[in-house]
Amino acid sequence: MANRRRQANERKGRLAEHIAAIWLMAKGYRLIGRRLKTPGGEIDLLLRRRDSLVFVEVKARPTLDMGVAALHRAQARRCQAAARWLAVRHGWPGAVLRHDAVVITPWALPRHMIAIWREEA
Repeated sequence: MANRRRQANERKGRLAEHIAAIWLMAKGYRLIGRRLKTPGGEIDLLLRRRDSLVFVEVKARPTLDMGVAALHRAQARRCQAAARWLAVRHGWPGAVLRHDAVVITPWALPRHMIAIWREEA
């Protein structure tokens, strides 16, 4: 039973990431990668827009409030560490690193939240 639930959540997450990627590309972003694994964590989507590398966390929740509540501080630290690792590893000097989120809810357009976390020193 738990395995089926995990598989259903995995499918739901992949669908949400696909919807978010399409939504952002329609807004002029260029997709660089999906589900990028790093020693510090995973980045759901990596996109580029002008001189910015945009690291996107995707949340699929029943309500927007639940999606926003799922974007907690510990997750911010993991995403920031993963973003720095990817930027150094792939040699994107001078690129502005930005952390966005997209919340996917039933029967609503995706909600794109820009610059939800600031880089920690």
